[in-house]
Amino acid sequence: MPTPSLDALPIRRLTLRDLTACADLSEDRGWPREEHKWGFLLVAGRGYGIDDPDGGLVAACVVTQYGPQDHPALGALGMVLVAERHARRGVGRRLMRHVVSAMGTTPLTLHATPYGRPLYEELGFKVTGRAEMVRGHFTPGGPEHGVPTRAATAEDLTSILRLDEEVFGADRTHIITRLPAFADQLRVAEENGRITGYAGAWPNMDTQVVGPLIARDAETARALLASLAAHTDRPLRTDIDVRHEGLLAWVKERGLESVAFNSVMTYGVTDLPGDWTRRFAPLTVAAG
Repeated sequence: MPTPSLDALPIRRLTLRDLTACADLSEDRGWPREEHKWGFLLVAGRGYGIDDPDGGLVAACVVTQYGPQDHPALGALGMVLVAERHARRGVGRRLMRHVVSAMGTTPLTLHATPYGRPLYEELGFKVTGRAEMVRGHFTPGGPEHGVPTRAATAEDLTSILRLDEEVFGADRTHIITRLPAFADQLRVAEENGRITGYAGAWPNMDTQVVGPLIARDAETARALLASLAAHTDRPLRTDIDVRHEGLLAWVKERGLESVAFNSVMTYGVTDLPGDWTRRFAPLTVAAG
């Protein structure tokens, strides 16, 4: 039988059973397999994909929704990938149009590489910011701060959720409550019994990704990042909003190097909700 055209292949919802196929697709495009991250996103978000009649996936992406389930306040798009053998044939555009349509009036955001940005602009996304990915072994520089930090406990969860919603601008309970199982570390900064920031570090291939990183100010962000670094031998990787120039300069002084820049884009809203001054790094750019 003749092979169906790409336009005729149905778009379906992905599940955790598609984890290996998603990781294979990442590898096909020269990305790390990132199975730990894929697993998290497929459970916490909504995966969309197109099956290849010859096996595997033609394309995939994940949408993570925030806020009320019946009326999300924000949707984050990520992990948009098309297999190399099907690239430049309109598959990514078709998949993205489907997802944007499926999300209806929900405002959307994504982090775009320079390669992907033209497609997203064609679909109506606007650039509203930038994030810089940095990576490397963190080198302590002596006493860094006077902000005390400690490992988070189950009793901290309510306070973390309250702070996160205030700073992020939407309820992320379904994400934050999964952090203790997903991350190797989850730490909080505290002052007079009040949590003023929190951060996680989770394993991704050969690095520890720092995120989310939410803090009252840059000093608190530095304290949290340094405390995470002190409890791992792996290189750190994180994506920092470029408006936090002081934190970016500091991590580079401590050994992290610039890897790439992504454009933060939005659709249906002129800017992201919440308080960017306290939002230093996302859990992952794929989840906003």
